[in-house]
Amino acid sequence: MLSLPRFAEKSVDNILSAIEKAREVTLSRFIISLSIPQVGEETAHDLARHFGTLEKLMGAKIEELQSIYGVGDVVAESLVSWFGDMDNKKQVGDLLKQVKILTEKKISGAVSGPVKNSVIIGKTFVFTGSMTSLDRDTAKDMVRALGGEVSSSVSKETDFVVAGESAGSKLEKAESLGVKVITEEEFLKMVG
Repeated sequence: MLSLPRFAEKSVDNILSAIEKAREVTLSRFIISLSIPQVGEETAHDLARHFGTLEKLMGAKIEELQSIYGVGDVVAESLVSWFGDMDNKKQVGDLLKQVKILTEKKISGAVSGPVKNSVIIGKTFVFTGSMTSLDRDTAKDMVRALGGEVSSSVSKETDFVVAGESAGSKLEKAESLGVKVITEEEFLKMVG
């Protein structure tokens, strides 16, 4: 890459470092990357929290999957079918040669499982706009660690919309539905 125009040694080092960092993913991100039918972001996080390792998830029986909150018959059957397919097993094996699965991020001050006194427990959050103090994934992880749920869209079931800079249509929808809108700073105070 050094022979390419405008690529100094520092630029090449930065690019190679970013590529190497991208090879390290959490279990939930790895599950999401597999594009398993019926398995979205929240379900992937729930599965990662429940099983802890890819091996345990891949060996799970339908009954155990169905016992996880948010995983019904359709999702459980989809997972068992997907992981039972030999082509998919080969794909997972090939991916594991390229990436390292990290343990799920621990949020500082958070315990495993919901905090009993948390105002977050059972509440649904939607994030919109740019966050300045922390990245969106960290904010979502904080909500989950404190017993809350995260959604990608605003509905009448949404409890809070956290509006960062340049918030758009989600903010408008929240206001039209009467959903409480809070700033990033208010969110940070809420999570402690």
